[in-house]
Amino acid sequence: MIDTITMKWKDWTLYLIDQRKLPLEEIYVPCSDFREVASAIKEMIVRGAPAIGATAAFGFALGAREMAGKASDWGDFLEKMKKVKETLAKTRPTAVNLFWALERMERVMKEFGHLNGIAERLEEEAIKIAQEDIETNKAIGRHGAQLIEDGTALLTHCNTGSLATVDYGTALGVIRTAHEQGKKIKVFVDETRPYLQGARLTAWELMKYGIEAILISDNMAGWMMKKGLVDMVIVGADRVVANGDVANKIGTYSLAVLAKHHSIPFYTALPTSTIDLSKKTGDEIPIEERSEDEVTHCGGRRIAPEGVKVMNPAFDVTPAELVTGIITEKGIIKPPYEENIRKVVGS
Repeated sequence: MIDTITMKWKDWTLYLIDQRKLPLEEIYVPCSDFREVASAIKEMIVRGAPAIGATAAFGFALGAREMAGKASDWGDFLEKMKKVKETLAKTRPTAVNLFWALERMERVMKEFGHLNGIAERLEEEAIKIAQEDIETNKAIGRHGAQLIEDGTALLTHCNTGSLATVDYGTALGVIRTAHEQGKKIKVFVDETRPYLQGARLTAWELMKYGIEAILISDNMAGWMMKKGLVDMVIVGADRVVANGDVANKIGTYSLAVLAKHHSIPFYTALPTSTIDLSKKTGDEIPIEERSEDEVTHCGGRRIAPEGVKVMNPAFDVTPAELVTGIITEKGIIKPPYEENIRKVVGS
């Protein structure tokens, strides 16, 4: 079964830690049908590409359990499952793990081919996806930690730890592994406006691990680099495409430009399931636009004038030429990315 800080699966109910409440409250939200799972993804109760993928897999299994009880035959069941998949797929357009997990679940469903036992078979696959994510993250950590020397000062953006995955983390998993190896490191944590994933989640996780965390506002990063305080930037990713362009939390592109200017290595850490070879460049990645309230309000209080126009893209795209390396569970991919990504992932 699955029992981590991010999610728990028990008796056909998925319990998700409400990341909107952290770090002040640790509350788990139960989801017992696919609609509740879809809402949890859309409303960012759960977030982070790998965590979203695993969550969607459990949502698909829940949908199958419900639809198997309503369907008159296998064909009718497949028609009903199209709605389940569509509902889950509409929640977050940028994170490719969502679609990867749903495609995998759908493939297993069609291979199974009959109603008797289909829900249980899909439950098994969702659990497998979640368990694989944990092992994948630990492998990412082992590969990435080789890049971190004793005494390294890192800068990270958004949240890429246990909370963004089923467990352990991607970019934060690399940092965590280096720490567990006995390396003395410190981490500058961007607050990550407007949703404050860095301030609320990453700082909280690092403190739990006993890693020195220094919280900074997003617009301080360039000055910290100029002062020589940052040795490496490491972030996660929500989608990497065939040429190596990286979609990640808004503000990542700015960090990459600053790192390039100051000759600081810039790495992204992610499972290979986050790589989307169907897209040639980052220009093809759909960018989610989120609610104006995330920008006009902070902590539930309005901080901007009524009626002001707002733009709130949740992600930006960092061009491949700004990326020093892509850390995956299969190793570190270096330029030229179009050639080397395919060597690692396949065509």
